[in-house]
Amino acid sequence: MSEAAEKLKFRVGGMDCAACVTKIENAVGRLPGVSTVGVSLSAGTLTVETAAPVAKGAIEREVKALGYSIGRTGAGAPAGAARDHDHDHDHEEHAAPIDGPWWRTRKALLTFACGGALVAAYLVGLAVPAIGHWAFLVAMLVGLVPVAQRALAAALRGTPLSIETLMTVAAVGAVFIGATEEAATVVLLFLVGELLEGVAAGRARASIKGLANLVPKLALVEKDGGTVEVPAEQLAVGAIILVRPGDRVAADGVILEGHSSLDEAPVTGESVPKAKGIGDDVFAGTINGEAVLRVRVTAAAADNTIGRVVRLVEEAQESKAPTERFIDRFSRYYTPGVLVVGALVAIVPPLLFAGQWSEWIYKGLAILLIGCPCALVISTPAAIAAGLSAGARRGLLMKGGSVLEALRGIDTVVLDKTGTLTEGKPVVTDVVGIGRSEAQVLSLAAALETGSSHPLALAILARAKADRVPLPPAAGAKAVAGKGVTGRVGGVELFLASPSAAAAMAPFDAGLRTRIDGLNDEGKTVSVLLAGGEIAGLLAIRDEPRADAAEALQRLKADGIRTVMLTGDNARTARAIGAWLGIEVMANMLPEDKQRIVRTLQADGRKVAKVGDGINDAPALAAADIGIALGGGTDVALETADAAILHGRVGDVANMIALSKATMGNIWQNITVALGLKAVFLVTTIIGITGLWPAILADTGATVLVTLNAMRLLGWKGR
Repeated sequence: MSEAAEKLKFRVGGMDCAACVTKIENAVGRLPGVSTVGVSLSAGTLTVETAAPVAKGAIEREVKALGYSIGRTGAGAPAGAARDHDHDHDHEEHAAPIDGPWWRTRKALLTFACGGALVAAYLVGLAVPAIGHWAFLVAMLVGLVPVAQRALAAALRGTPLSIETLMTVAAVGAVFIGATEEAATVVLLFLVGELLEGVAAGRARASIKGLANLVPKLALVEKDGGTVEVPAEQLAVGAIILVRPGDRVAADGVILEGHSSLDEAPVTGESVPKAKGIGDDVFAGTINGEAVLRVRVTAAAADNTIGRVVRLVEEAQESKAPTERFIDRFSRYYTPGVLVVGALVAIVPPLLFAGQWSEWIYKGLAILLIGCPCALVISTPAAIAAGLSAGARRGLLMKGGSVLEALRGIDTVVLDKTGTLTEGKPVVTDVVGIGRSEAQVLSLAAALETGSSHPLALAILARAKADRVPLPPAAGAKAVAGKGVTGRVGGVELFLASPSAAAAMAPFDAGLRTRIDGLNDEGKTVSVLLAGGEIAGLLAIRDEPRADAAEALQRLKADGIRTVMLTGDNARTARAIGAWLGIEVMANMLPEDKQRIVRTLQADGRKVAKVGDGINDAPALAAADIGIALGGGTDVALETADAAILHGRVGDVANMIALSKATMGNIWQNITVALGLKAVFLVTTIIGITGLWPAILADTGATVLVTLNAMRLLGWKGR
């Protein structure tokens, strides 16, 4: 027995349409002890949550009986289980995953066999017309017997009205009214349609598999004074790896030695390579530019950025969007309705209007094939899966179809300031020399701050390094609580102080006060440098807005979306940043105040997205209709919010909403194609223009069209 209340994950081979998902969910969901079942068509996964012990192997037996291959995956899988779908050939008529060449799969071989049998039957019919009927019957049975076996297996496991059932009834009925040749053709077209659906599903599945394949298989690990190649999946946290120019980084880590530019486009969608050096984080799957890097591994293979993204997307694809749930409910009534309509078309005209039985039974059978719900049922999950995949490949993560769908309705975006609209780290914006050059003021201030880890000190030191000013040694440097830093450089007493502390030691003239007030009005923190008791200069420091913030906010406004900045910072600083960015400002906000503002906006009928860093904004993120964590790809950012933007571009908030609108537009196109084709063929069948084989084309053709249309979303790039 497996343990009670556990989560089991499987890889399933051979799923090619939404009907496959329904059959597996129905079969596994009926097992004693199973509480919930989630199947992702695009990822090829089955997730089962148990509330009580489930008989060992019961889940695998149910899935195999339906004609799919299955193997455990994840930590709990037995050795080699994750590869079961490559070696398990039981019941694979429906199941060979279309990962390799499609023509080698069992599904393709069955289609070829049926096609060959149909050609042979046609030749036999020409040579010996008397047995032509029987030749076509044999050709039909070559393809229909496996289909009927799957129909029976599905019926016994909770899905009596499957596509295979409708297909079997239509084909057998056609034989009874003498349309054997057409019945054989319809079976072949059905198999061809399934094969095309499998190829399309395999292509869509490859988008996520491609993401997982970004991480190299091998890594160069330092060991005993040399390097050895080891599988990347075996890298332990703390291991030191070497990354050569042109190599992909094998694990998340921190640079210990070396400076290089890294192409993060495969992970974050950011097209410009980033310069990184000692102490900077690197992500698995990114490409090293021009120099060798020594990197300490900070996350095991399963927990690196790529692994988390893939896991998040797979879980998201298992959760259904509201539209998808509606279509599922609709299809439960739609399919029996089709059977009733088909029966009425077959029976009513002959009984009440003296119609010919064979003609109207034929039309009724054609309606069964037209009514197959595959195209309709897959219209939503195919688009949702493609939308989630397209977003993930560009650093936009959404936790499920419901999030992707809800984003299109957002009309208000509330953003945190520090680390969201701004870079999150202060920089020196202005250096003013008074009786000394700017370089001298910066040099003396940096000398005092050497060794300090205070954010303002780090900003001064970073500016000094960037401007390449000399750093003379300072003697007796020490912090004065609430006032500033004192020390001596070259025998001169220095004091880097707040304006109020400096004013107490040296008089300010009106011009200097006006200058300081002006810098303060721009949201900048001013420090005054005193040398030998006299004012030597000013340094202004501010957490600067992100480079794309102003443009991103304009984009949101152009889309009719209201933007509000909530910040715990003081009103003066907040207003300065808000004026520069052109955004409504609310300052001096505690976390509970931010949550209250979100609730107030919702009470006014607004659909609110809250954008923050996923930590101090947690209450507001949770309260919002959609919480979006910006930047980093950290565990907290990925797990706190409904969605996450990995590379920290504010513009991607608008991109996320645009992707939602594109996906929902695609869904409605798919539903229109699926129902529109059925409506056209329903009318033409009843008035006698089309028959059985165009009817099956209406179903399989629509399914392939819908899948291909959904796959167009994989090419979505945003702005």
